[in-house]
Amino acid sequence: MSADMSAETSAENAPGNGPGTSPEPESVVDAAAAAAVAPTSAVAAEARDDLAQVEPVVGAPKPDAILVADDVVRRFGGMTAVDVTHLEVQRGAITALIGPNGAGKTTFFNLLTGFDTPQSGTWSFEGRSLHGKSGARVAQQGMVRTFQLTKALSRLTVLQNMLLAAPKNPGERFWLSWLPFTWKAHEKAATDKAMELLARFKLDDKAGDFAGSLSGGQRKLLEMARALMTDPTMIMLDEPMAGVNPALVQSLLGHVQALRDEGMTVLFVEHDMHAVRHISDWVVVMAEGRIVAEGPPRAVMQDQAVVDAYLGAHHDTDLGDDSLLDPEILARLEAEEEKR
Repeated sequence: MSADMSAETSAENAPGNGPGTSPEPESVVDAAAAAAVAPTSAVAAEARDDLAQVEPVVGAPKPDAILVADDVVRRFGGMTAVDVTHLEVQRGAITALIGPNGAGKTTFFNLLTGFDTPQSGTWSFEGRSLHGKSGARVAQQGMVRTFQLTKALSRLTVLQNMLLAAPKNPGERFWLSWLPFTWKAHEKAATDKAMELLARFKLDDKAGDFAGSLSGGQRKLLEMARALMTDPTMIMLDEPMAGVNPALVQSLLGHVQALRDEGMTVLFVEHDMHAVRHISDWVVVMAEGRIVAEGPPRAVMQDQAVVDAYLGAHHDTDLGDDSLLDPEILARLEAEEEKR
C-alpha cells in the first residue's frame, strides 16, 4: 500500500467520521469518498459501530449475524471450488466479497441462494436453515440475489420484468385468473410499486421499452429494482459494476449505499476496488475456494495474504479509479450515456 492510499482509506473508515467530525477534505474526490461511506440510518450506523469492535480475522463472530455458514464445501471432480469453514455476515451492513477470478465467489453465492448444491455444509439466514432450499424458497425467506450476467427477459417490457417479481399475486392461480375482481387490486398495487422503483432507478421512462433494448448498466439497475419488488431483508449482488459504463458506476454505488441506509443487509461480489473501498463496511477475501482474510476495508487492503492472493505486485498503487468521482468527468460521461 502507498502512504497516500493508506492515509486516505484510514480517514474513510475511521469510526465516527461524518459531517462535522471528519477532517476537512482536501479535494472534491475526498469529499465524495467521505460521503460515500457515511451511513445515514440508525441501523447502518449501529452496524458500523458494531463492526468496529470485531477483530479482523477469518471466521470472526459478528454481534448481530444475519447469515451464518459452516463447513460449506463444493467440489467439481477433483477440484475444490469452495471450502468455507465459517463465515458470518453482519445485519444492516455492506459486506464485500472479493478475490481473484476462480476464487469461488460466485459458486459460494450459488450455494447460499439455492442455485447449486454442496457436498457438505450448513448455513442459516435469520436463524432458519436454508440448506437444501431452492432458489425460490430462499427468496421467500427474504434473501434475494442478482446475477453477474443479467437475467432480464429481453422480449418483455421493463415494467413486465418488474411485475414478474411481485409476490403472492392471486391471478397466478389458474382458476382465479378467470376472476379479475380477485386480482385487479393486487395488480394495480404491484404496478404502482414497480413504477415507483423504476423512478428511483431512473428507468421509469423506459417502462414500456423491451428490456433487451437497455444498455448493460441499465439492465443492472433493472435487476436491482426487480429484486426490491420482493421487499427483501438481504440482497446479494454478483458483480453489479461489471461491464457497466463509468457514467452509471457512481449511480449504482449510490443505490447500493441507499439499500444499506434503509436498513437492508447487502453482500456483494466485486472486482472494482474503488467500489469496495468506498462503500463497504466489511470485506471478505476468497482465494482458491477458501476465505483468507476479512475485516474493514483499510485492514484488508494492508493484509499480506490479500496482497499476495489478490492485489499482487501492484499493491502500491490506488486500485480504485477515484478520478470517476470528479463532477466534471461524471457530467461528461453521463452526457455520453444519454446519447446512446
